[in-house]
Amino acid sequence: MAEHSNAAFSAFAFIGFLLSAIPVYWNLESWNTGTCLYIAWIGLGCLNAFINSVVWNQSVLIVAPVWCDLSTRFMVGLSVAVPAASLVINRRLYNIASMMAPSTYGEKRRGIIIDLAIGLGVPLLQMILQIVVEGHRFDIIEDVGCYPFTFDTPLAYPLVLAWPLVISLTSLGYCALTLRLIWRYSQQVNNAISFHHNLSQSRYFRLMALASIAMVFRIPLSVYSICLAAVSPISPWISWNDTHRDFGHIEQVPGVVWRSNHIEMVFIELDRWFLVLCAFIFFGLFGFADESRDQYRRTYKFIASKLGFDATQSRHDPTILDFPLPRKSPKSFKGGISLPLFSSAKRNSMQSSEHRLSSSITIEDWGNYDESFFKPPQLEPPVRPPRPPSLNLMPSVPSPKARNTLTVPKPPLHDPDAPVSARSLSVYSDRWNTS
Repeated sequence: MAEHSNAAFSAFAFIGFLLSAIPVYWNLESWNTGTCLYIAWIGLGCLNAFINSVVWNQSVLIVAPVWCDLSTRFMVGLSVAVPAASLVINRRLYNIASMMAPSTYGEKRRGIIIDLAIGLGVPLLQMILQIVVEGHRFDIIEDVGCYPFTFDTPLAYPLVLAWPLVISLTSLGYCALTLRLIWRYSQQVNNAISFHHNLSQSRYFRLMALASIAMVFRIPLSVYSICLAAVSPISPWISWNDTHRDFGHIEQVPGVVWRSNHIEMVFIELDRWFLVLCAFIFFGLFGFADESRDQYRRTYKFIASKLGFDATQSRHDPTILDFPLPRKSPKSFKGGISLPLFSSAKRNSMQSSEHRLSSSITIEDWGNYDESFFKPPQLEPPVRPPRPPSLNLMPSVPSPKARNTLTVPKPPLHDPDAPVSARSLSVYSDRWNTS
């Protein structure tokens, strides 16, 4: 039974690592610090648990002590890293809802520094402080692998055990304040969310659900850890040398021993399955979203183009021109010249490509060919509408020079062959001479 349960955990831990690694790229593009930290810690935690469960499957041999030193130090920081990443997410969501999100470049840089200090600085500080109460080097638990050891002393509670609970409660407080703002000022919060181009309303509530689910599971686990340490015999803190007097010792715990204690077995199994559960929840919330499907489609097209498949061309490609075919099919030409021709005939849907360039048509007799096929179309000039008459609303005022000038009317139009009397010619000549 234990063999099957450990094999199942190894498989799910590796799948959780892959699922958490899939949306890394487009979350880095949007530079969402809390989500990136959450993905990094959960993915690396699943990978670390997978390696330990495979290497120490039905074994407690000390085969990689250096790896165990690094793995156990990482696990100490991981215990507060997931609540810290949830705190970063809830803090950012609260700032958006309260309209205190950074807008300028300096404010955004300051916000990123604060997020990194919480999501990276706090786990690193936890790794350092745990050395103070680290009784010996590490433990090797069968089917689990390397595991950190903390000396059960009163100093261990404020330095190590209480941090995950305090950070989770702080994150829960931010979440409660955000829900209160959404309940009271829903319209203003929606406007504030729409102001951010890389954050939609659906993504906003999915981020809140992700951080809340992590808190719901981490708070009971932290309380259970503190209670488990409290019911055990607590040794007094004497000195640094007393705590680390046998520091090089490595405790080897067979599976029969740690599974015989039901309370300890429940804590160890919950502690390692918690990371796998967080990875699956994260992919369930973000792996099937619209932005994720768009990225899957782009990745598929990129891989298909590298493999030589045309995944970008649609069935009716508007970039290919459909020329009319000639009325008479051409025959082979004496010189052997072939004529390329675009074909617009319908193809079978199972074919991998359409609208291929055909070169199977040859020319034999130029006279048999329809010359109108090669002539460019004659375009008629566009017909312009008549111009509307201009409206002159201002009255025409003659210039001062034109007022003293005698206006002579032009002679009426007449037939040049008609006879004209001498009198009319003299009258018109006198009028013209006066001007």
